[in-house]
Amino acid sequence: MHLDDLRAERRRWLRWKNIAPLVEAIDALPEPVVTRRSYEDVVTAELDPDYETRWGAEIEKTARMLMPWRKGPFHLGRLFIDSEWQSQIKYNLLYPHFDLRDKMVGDIGCNNGYYLYRMLAQKPAKLVGFDPSALYYSQFRFLERFFCSGIGYELLGVEHLEYYEEPFDTLFCLGVLYHRSDPVSTLKSLKKGLKKGGELFLDTFMIEGEEEICLTPAGRYSKIPNIYFIPTIPALKNWCYRAGFGSVEVLAVKPTDRTEQRKTEWIATQSLEDFLDPEDPTRTVEGYPAPKRVYIRAIRA
Repeated sequence: MHLDDLRAERRRWLRWKNIAPLVEAIDALPEPVVTRRSYEDVVTAELDPDYETRWGAEIEKTARMLMPWRKGPFHLGRLFIDSEWQSQIKYNLLYPHFDLRDKMVGDIGCNNGYYLYRMLAQKPAKLVGFDPSALYYSQFRFLERFFCSGIGYELLGVEHLEYYEEPFDTLFCLGVLYHRSDPVSTLKSLKKGLKKGGELFLDTFMIEGEEEICLTPAGRYSKIPNIYFIPTIPALKNWCYRAGFGSVEVLAVKPTDRTEQRKTEWIATQSLEDFLDPEDPTRTVEGYPAPKRVYIRAIRA
């Protein structure tokens, strides 16, 4: 399959998804007058006071049209988008383990691009996000009105990586694997997207244990319907080896807590506090172990 054909297919799909009202609202914003950009824990665009006085209400109205905001946070002038996930916690956990300078870098399941914006500080040669979500793509288009970063965004999934123009030095796949019904096939797709010796940074749900086994939820896990397999660390390592990775390093293990994921006015839906057993927060409402994540670095053989 040719990449141009895939892109044309996704453009047709976008029209079918009818995001025209969102696109029109984003494009209707006058060209922002940005006085400073910073890519720290809160990704920030400082705005000219006169511009913000005139257009601040319209900026906020457009941002609220794009809810829910899962990843962030962002400051656009005085507007603070307090996302459900405090994504800086995950990024700062991984940050000591990578050097992206002059590298070709991809983020699979990039959402609105928060992690990609953070990566700009390391001056990679190229940054590309992959995510087939029309909403998250629209959020990225909105943010790019202020950041003009040059980050690439492909409305494609992990299965399309092998068709991309060139392989990557480094791939990130954060919070995606447990949504895939065939995790080994997903890891194989990630491997195909990497240069030989390239590195993959991945996090996924895990369960404790030394056996090479995984939890397979009968229905929902933490009220999420599309969670298929939650492995022990030995099982996850075996998946990586069977997919063609030569080494796997565990970087961290961390429970998800309410400082990292919580309900805010920018999602208007349930969050972690609603997913856990109110009488036993070590269990989900379904009775499974509460969410815990393992972070790994895997090298393509």
